[in-house]
Amino acid sequence: MLLLRRSAPLLLLACLLLCSAAAADKTDYRYIAAADLEARLTADQPTHLVDIQVEKEFARHHIKGAIATYAYPVKSQADQAKLAAVLETLQGDSAPVVIVCPRGAGGATRTYDYLLRSGIAGERLLILAEGQAGWSYAPLTEGK
Repeated sequence: MLLLRRSAPLLLLACLLLCSAAAADKTDYRYIAAADLEARLTADQPTHLVDIQVEKEFARHHIKGAIATYAYPVKSQADQAKLAAVLETLQGDSAPVVIVCPRGAGGATRTYDYLLRSGIAGERLLILAEGQAGWSYAPLTEGK
């Protein structure tokens, strides 16, 4: 019992150090609300929309002007190759890149990480908060 009391502060310190090291490696993802994206698009501000939805979902509904990649869930090299196909377009200017995924979660963060590793500046990258599921601006939506 005495050994446990003496080692508890050391265990706590070790845990805090490990947690802070893990947090230091974590990417701070940047998000854009649907209303803010709608305002950008309505004002014709240059914006790349990288849509990773699967083909069936993209055909059903997507934001006008979105680049279809069909890369979801962005877990394999084949998915990443679909994103690689749009890199040249994204590197052609300095416009913001908004990642659109079904719900703005895992697939979006994996796409963000991939684009960051591929040389797209972090300050250009944004994830559509709540993804396509949170998009309700019918005049800027296409699909069947």
